[in-house]
Amino acid sequence: MKDFQNTKTILLILAIISFTNSYSCDLCGCTTSSGSASFGDLQMTSFVGLRYIYQTYESKNGIFDNSPTSEEQFNTYQLWARVPLGKSFYVSAIIPYQDLSRKFQGNTESINGVGDMTLIGWYNLKIYKSNSENKEAIDFSTNKELTGHSFNFGLGVKAPIGKFEEELTDRVNPGFQVGTGSWDAIATVMYNYGNNNLGLNTTFAYYLKSENKNEYRFGNQFSVSSNLFYKLKTKKMDISPFVGISGDVYDSIEQYGETLADTNGHLYNCSLGSEFNLKDFQLGLQYTLPIHQDFFGGNVEAKNRFSVYLNYKL
Repeated sequence: MKDFQNTKTILLILAIISFTNSYSCDLCGCTTSSGSASFGDLQMTSFVGLRYIYQTYESKNGIFDNSPTSEEQFNTYQLWARVPLGKSFYVSAIIPYQDLSRKFQGNTESINGVGDMTLIGWYNLKIYKSNSENKEAIDFSTNKELTGHSFNFGLGVKAPIGKFEEELTDRVNPGFQVGTGSWDAIATVMYNYGNNNLGLNTTFAYYLKSENKNEYRFGNQFSVSSNLFYKLKTKKMDISPFVGISGDVYDSIEQYGETLADTNGHLYNCSLGSEFNLKDFQLGLQYTLPIHQDFFGGNVEAKNRFSVYLNYKL
């Protein structure tokens, strides 16, 4: 009973931390790999698969309420994978293809192409129950029973595979790009809990951006996401509905060594979705809706986001 109460306390604390620190991913297509630090599925399986992400934005070109607006659509098609390199190590990779369009004053503009690739190496730390007389103590020995708690520590890079077009930075929404043109570093920590049918995933990630050859640098970014799910087992498949909160905060953009005004911001999201596991395949669906945001001095508004993925489990 005491172990159950401790588990409930941990879940509550992590949910509160995730909510109070929810800030969302670098705005828009080229700089978001998946939206709010999502590097894998709910249950951290090994897989290779395809993921599609649909995002919409509205950008106001002016300071007045009746200023003309740009309607933007971001379609991202990703090849992604999580591959084990042993008992405790694995790598994850995301290679996106971007198809972006915007409508402004009756004109439609489109750009597309391969986006920036993300590659992260991970170390998985499982926590085991203690066999000591102190039943509340835990240690990290591999010869003991698992507690259901684990941590994943990741370091990686985002490589500038996608094309960066400097003339597009004059748009109200400078994230309307296929690529960033810069090498960026990524540091992330995941907490995972699973006990019987209940599970919780919480991810913290920090993106350290560098300047590209055009002397343009997107702002550094801190991301948090947390999903609480429940596994329902049927004769043919496992169904895991989930609810989540996520978000990012990002620093101002710099160009030619100068900080650009009103280019920082934050976004808080809530989401609903489900995963379906059938033998070797996994299908995931997620709908995300902003609950609070402030982008580019209020001139850019994120709308809804939808994603779907199909994975083959390794």
